[in-house]
Amino acid sequence: MTEDEKRMFGMSAADIREDYMEGLTARLSGMEMVVAGILSDSQELLSMGRTEAARKQLNIAKFVLFEMMDKKEAA
Repeated sequence: MTEDEKRMFGMSAADIREDYMEGLTARLSGMEMVVAGILSDSQELLSMGRTEAARKQLNIAKFVLFEMMDKKEAA
């Protein structure tokens, strides 16, 4: 994991792809539900005052969305 990845996401881009984009929710419900779940997690973190963790989750959601857009453009 690079320092930028650690600062932005708290995990590597490869881990985001593996944990979120290749996970059970993605396979069964689609990437849109993955993003919705991440956003819900962010809301919960904000309600607990964990703003830094929420910020990282929001960055993960954006990463997944950008990956979805790249895949769509490539098709």
